[in-house]
Amino acid sequence: MNRVNSWHSGTAAFMALAVATSTITPLLLSTPAAAQLFPRQPYPSRTYPSPTYPSTTQVTIPVGTTIPARYDEAERIVVTPNETMSLTLTVATNIINRSNTVLVPAGSQIVGQIQPVYGGSQFVARELVLPNNRRQSINASSRVFSQTQQITRGSNTNSILKGAAIGAAAAATVAAITGDRAIATEEVLGGAGLGALSGVLLGRRRAEVLVINPTTDLNLTLNSNLPLSTY
Repeated sequence: MNRVNSWHSGTAAFMALAVATSTITPLLLSTPAAAQLFPRQPYPSRTYPSPTYPSTTQVTIPVGTTIPARYDEAERIVVTPNETMSLTLTVATNIINRSNTVLVPAGSQIVGQIQPVYGGSQFVARELVLPNNRRQSINASSRVFSQTQQITRGSNTNSILKGAAIGAAAAATVAAITGDRAIATEEVLGGAGLGALSGVLLGRRRAEVLVINPTTDLNLTLNSNLPLSTY
């Protein structure tokens, strides 16, 4: 009888374990379904600042504006009336508008050349170079230089040539007329050598040169509007 009870007890325990196991199993299977009630939240959105770029303003310096300019490399410039000579000038003062905004800073460079024109010679500007190395074309010119000085054989040219920047043609002219070959040691501007004009000037006793004051004679006037971008 005890054996029967033991069997029944064992059977009951086994059945209880089976029931317990069958009861737990659905709970384990329900876990994925329960997880679907709480879907994964999306990543939070972020707002990034928009990129900024430097703003530019287009301004125009009107035709007729005067640009003070000078040549700092010499006390005077000497050329012949028919000579063309490349030259780079420096803007002497800030060019500003009515709001005191600097449009062309002092120290900017103006590239151009002295060339013959009707009635004399004139500096003609081709390019403006700002301190930040930005380049743009410019249409400007100086007044016409018409006053000449005469060089004669045997004359003392020190008053004209001392501290001067001399065009190649002017150097050849002075050397040929005066016989002063030492002119080659001066600051000669241009590509021609002293021998280029020696044959033409041989036997002549006088010639004329233009003497330009680089601090007062080279102020420029715009011949057309000058558009610029300011930042």
